[in-house]
Amino acid sequence: MRTVVVTDPPRADFAQVDVLAAFGVATVHEALGRTGYLGPGLRPVHLGSRIAGTAVTVLSWPGDNLMIHVAVEQCRPGDVLVVTTTSPSTDGMFGELFATALQYRGVRGLVIDAGVRDVAELHAMGFPVWSAAVSAQGTVKATPGAVNVPVTIGGQVIRPGDAIIADDDGVMCVPRGRVADAVAAARAREEKEEATRAAFRRGELGLDRYGLRDRLPGMGVEYVKYADYEAERAAEDGTGA
Repeated sequence: MRTVVVTDPPRADFAQVDVLAAFGVATVHEALGRTGYLGPGLRPVHLGSRIAGTAVTVLSWPGDNLMIHVAVEQCRPGDVLVVTTTSPSTDGMFGELFATALQYRGVRGLVIDAGVRDVAELHAMGFPVWSAAVSAQGTVKATPGAVNVPVTIGGQVIRPGDAIIADDDGVMCVPRGRVADAVAAARAREEKEEATRAAFRRGELGLDRYGLRDRLPGMGVEYVKYADYEAERAAEDGTGA
């Protein structure tokens, strides 16, 4: 691994990133063909936050938060700090003091594929965090890593400047070059969902709206009256008259 700090990478357009935040993770994920989701292992440390921002990436050694300190200097307003480790770690690599420094710089939140601590303080500060673990286990500051290089979380590659969206449903990444396409696709999906929502409020069934009813016979699904079903079961069990 090359120990390097890449400065001033290009970032996705903030205005478009803000639009993605309004749509939310599930809508954007579906709109992009169910791509970009960083997996169920990252959960919010407190519910109710919905953010989007541009990634500043950190690759650290497990149990060592030196490179998070290095990365703080590279953060700008509108960024989201994205941290992973060279091998799995659940140590509490991030806490209230880091959040204080990041809030000063206008950072919108943290995504970390490792542990965090000071959860009550983070909640009181209103600093959004998505992590793989919560742990009081402390860390050291001894081993260099890298900042603003491509990193991988949940099988997804995150590059510096990519758009990160996070809410109660999880976290996803939209590549910097696809943000405009993601906005258009998410808007179209939201309009479609609103039409479906209105239809459901009128009592329409998903079976009919999605054309599922006509597909059921081909899947072998039968509709059987209760009395006939019980009679068939009794005959099969040898308990019938």
